Amino acid sequence: MLNIRKVVVGISGGVDSAVAALLLKKRGYDIQGVFMQNWDIADEKGYCSADADYKDAALVCDKLDIKLTHVNFVKHYWNEVFSNLIKEYETGNTPNPDVLCNRNIKFNYFYKYARNELGADAIATGHYARTSFGSYLEHYNPEKGVRLLNAVDWFKDQTFFLCQVNQEALQRTMFPLGDLMKPEVKKIARENGLEKIARKKESMGICFIGNRKFQDFIREYIDDKPGDFVDVDTAKVVGQHNGVHQWTLGQRARLHSYESPYFVARKDVDKNIIYVVKGTKHPLLYTNIILTSEPHWIHSQPPDLQNGVLECDFKFQHTKYWVKCQVCQTSKGLIIKVNRYKRAITPGQFAVLSKDGECLGGARIINTGVSHFSLYYLENNGLGSVSHILKKYVNVTQGEDELTDNEDMKHRAVNRC
Repeated sequence: MLNIRKVVVGISGGVDSAVAALLLKKRGYDIQGVFMQNWDIADEKGYCSADADYKDAALVCDKLDIKLTHVNFVKHYWNEVFSNLIKEYETGNTPNPDVLCNRNIKFNYFYKYARNELGADAIATGHYARTSFGSYLEHYNPEKGVRLLNAVDWFKDQTFFLCQVNQEALQRTMFPLGDLMKPEVKKIARENGLEKIARKKESMGICFIGNRKFQDFIREYIDDKPGDFVDVDTAKVVGQHNGVHQWTLGQRARLHSYESPYFVARKDVDKNIIYVVKGTKHPLLYTNIILTSEPHWIHSQPPDLQNGVLECDFKFQHTKYWVKCQVCQTSKGLIIKVNRYKRAITPGQFAVLSKDGECLGGARIINTGVSHFSLYYLENNGLGSVSHILKKYVNVTQGEDELTDNEDMKHRAVNRC
């Protein structure tokens, strides 16, 4: 069993990290708080959320009577998270900076700072997650390695964002909130004099964008590059955009001169064309095949993969439900087939895998396979001249059965024609 005296807690200024620190202090640990500043650029109104968050973090630590250290990770964040984000957008992808921040900043630089500079035996965060070592490392056993487990609060579960965390940091991380529901956390805060923090609105967006429109924000870092919106069904130009980096798959394209709304289906970065479709239920927005880069396994490669196919659960967005899937591993990454067609699976995002309540790990999505039905839909509606646009996204073998697990979606698409 690990002898733990000092625990360094990441204090963000929000209720979750505040209650995590409170619970640790009540257990008698020597607690020190660290406020990580990852961004220091104000928005167009001169406001930087980091300043307000630090004041709230100081309020929490003052109330709990623990020392707070302000650590500047701005350069690290810029080099290892934000620069990657810009590169991804330039190539037409949609990145997830929260996953990269946890991997590169919180469970790397923050962990090392806490251990090497502050002498911490362990770190703690306010994430809704659990590990096989226990909320307070009471089952610490480095020989077995640590497994990342889903939180009790399935809605707030944040293992999705932790899918790239390394073993070393995770083995010495406490998640005091893993067994609690969010309402319980707020109640604990109110009962311990942290009413102001409990009432604070949760941060739901990307911290450095703030209240700005995404297009206005990204324009500060990537120049506009005007191009065409092309209707996949007609191959006609239906509007102009200011750059493929300003749009993501599944997003509504604001083309006001048309009665039916258009949605982004594909992006051709080389030709600077965004292909759009009418209707949010259009079959070209859906796929059940995902291709990824090499995966990061939190504990180890699942044994089933070594013998063939891994049956598990999949999601690519934190707020979505887990969906059953089958996974095969290749020399370049994973091929994932989900049991239900999913809408707007987007390159640059992360495919996260879970089984029996354990987050196994994840991999960056490289591409998606267009369903065979989508090509069938084009060919059989007099749109064969357009289907070549999409054939590069799927390897169609003559006579091969269509991959489909959602007959209802097929019928809806056919009936709309």
